[in-house]
Amino acid sequence: MIDAASKAFFHLLARSRGLQRLASRYGLATPAGFARRFIAGESTHEAIAAARAVEARGLSQTLDYLGESVASAAAADQATREYLDVIDDIVRAGIGRNISLKLTQLGLDLDRVTAIDNLRRILEPATTHGFFVRIDMENSPYTEVTLEIFETLWRLGYRNLGVVLQSALHRTPEDLERVLAIGGRVRLVKGAYKEPASVAHQRKADVDSAYVALMETLLTRGAFPAIATHDEAIIAHAREFVARQQIPTDRFEFQLLYGIRRDLQTSLVAEGYGVRLYIPFGRQWFPYFMRRLGERPANVGFVLRSLFRER
Repeated sequence: MIDAASKAFFHLLARSRGLQRLASRYGLATPAGFARRFIAGESTHEAIAAARAVEARGLSQTLDYLGESVASAAAADQATREYLDVIDDIVRAGIGRNISLKLTQLGLDLDRVTAIDNLRRILEPATTHGFFVRIDMENSPYTEVTLEIFETLWRLGYRNLGVVLQSALHRTPEDLERVLAIGGRVRLVKGAYKEPASVAHQRKADVDSAYVALMETLLTRGAFPAIATHDEAIIAHAREFVARQQIPTDRFEFQLLYGIRRDLQTSLVAEGYGVRLYIPFGRQWFPYFMRRLGERPANVGFVLRSLFRER
């Protein structure tokens, strides 16, 4: 069972410079590198190759150029320029046009205006070329401002835009109503961040129960919701619910993480469900990687076995 202590431990490791140096040396160094299971690579070329392989299996994909919490306007500008290059590369490659990003990567820690301006710089060519852009949700101090920015861009006419909500947070039922009221698209996740009890459920059972209730609301009233979970019990509940409510399978999709539960990915596609994989890539992969281990420490054994083989 994943609990708060496990998440806290892996978030602590994510801040270790020594571990980050070790990971950078070994994690993606070879095709068998221990991080390759979860990270497509450091370059857009590698990410596009991974996306092509995913699409060849009958799945959709979204590319996420990893990065967060930049500390300067220059770094936010550089991240924005890199996303513009990613858009150009995707168009040339002819793969599905879907990207995900974080607002702190675009300068939200500096000020809101910087993040909005940089997001608009990305949305302009994204809109021209028919992309869908998903704003990832970060930890709870950013929840309100993220939703405000999403609403601001929606009012400005950017309708190729979606947001993520986390079932772990106490506030999410109200946030979901807020997004549903304007017709926005939601990816529903459990939440990978260590949060205090004042803002988030601490027991897995409570997070799961909240997820199911939010999921049913989304499936009934949402605009093409993304059910993002690897929890087989919740996926089974979703399948039973849509069958009972006679909700067509083209009204929603399941979203899974690249490299996790490939058997589940394949079986859902075989049953006729839409499945999209979240494909992360880029040089700033280590914090994301550690959060994935915090969600599912069973992955640690895989990582350690791979690391010992490489060394």
